[in-house]
Amino acid sequence: MKSPVIPVNEAKRLLALRESGLLDIDVSPTLDRLTRLAKRFFQVPLVMINVIDEHALIVKSADGETPDVIPRNISFCGHTILSDAPLVVGDMQQDARFSDNPLVAGKPGVKFYAGIPLRLRDGMRVGSMCLIDYAPREFSAADLSVLADLGALAEDAFAAISAVTTDELTGLSNRRGFNQFARFTLSVAKRRAEPLTLCWLDLDRFKEINDRYGQEEGDNALKAMAQLMRSSFREADLLVRFGGDTFAVLFADTDEQGAWIAMQYLIEQVEAYNAQKLHPWSLRFSWGLSEFNHNDNDLSQWLKDAEEKMHDMKRQHHPAG
Repeated sequence: MKSPVIPVNEAKRLLALRESGLLDIDVSPTLDRLTRLAKRFFQVPLVMINVIDEHALIVKSADGETPDVIPRNISFCGHTILSDAPLVVGDMQQDARFSDNPLVAGKPGVKFYAGIPLRLRDGMRVGSMCLIDYAPREFSAADLSVLADLGALAEDAFAAISAVTTDELTGLSNRRGFNQFARFTLSVAKRRAEPLTLCWLDLDRFKEINDRYGQEEGDNALKAMAQLMRSSFREADLLVRFGGDTFAVLFADTDEQGAWIAMQYLIEQVEAYNAQKLHPWSLRFSWGLSEFNHNDNDLSQWLKDAEEKMHDMKRQHHPAG
């Protein structure tokens, strides 16, 4: 088996993917329509639209049975993103790159693959649209033209998703909105020699809410947390939902001590909300603060430091998660 090589521009490719917002969406009706259409047209058992993260192929839409995550080193689409050209293999068993791949030699027994790379507006190849069959088959030039047209529509959908900077459920900024705003804010704060502090916030035992009371109640918990953050902080502070049950607050012109005081107010507001017993669950959260080091100027390390401090609190207060 030949594992896909890592592109020479991998660091830039991963940065573009993570800033695109594609990793943050769970469902896209537009992408789902495209996979349904492709399955009907090509009469294959599986169509997928994927993105390729650092270690895994992540399925963003599929029509047919598939795992949500496939290790990148055995993925076919990991090969597809290495070129602008489509990758078509009529019989995987006859191709030295794939004949002993566990997805070919074992279950589910893939025999045919046709994939086309999907790019962001900046040209970065971040994913693929692919057709899978469990029997060898031919793929004509006309077939390839149709797949290319569908791939272009998927790229348009990627662009639309990337243009959105607001989280649909909570109305807070999403990851892309944070990345755009944070760079500007850092530049202004550095020129004015103003402090900036980031709070990384994660709901505790959120999975238990979903498992016990259902997704609708889980969504209610996320929306309640977002509203409490809005009512607790200033308009100048950037409020973010990074995805799942993870939030962040970028405190403008605020040192770590000032941010700590602001977080105490949020804690009080959450406790008052829980006391109303409006839901069968209560909100609990762990958090970590990190003041930006203008001398170091490393945005990714700043986020990582705040996240690590949040995990420290979670381990101390909630050892079971």
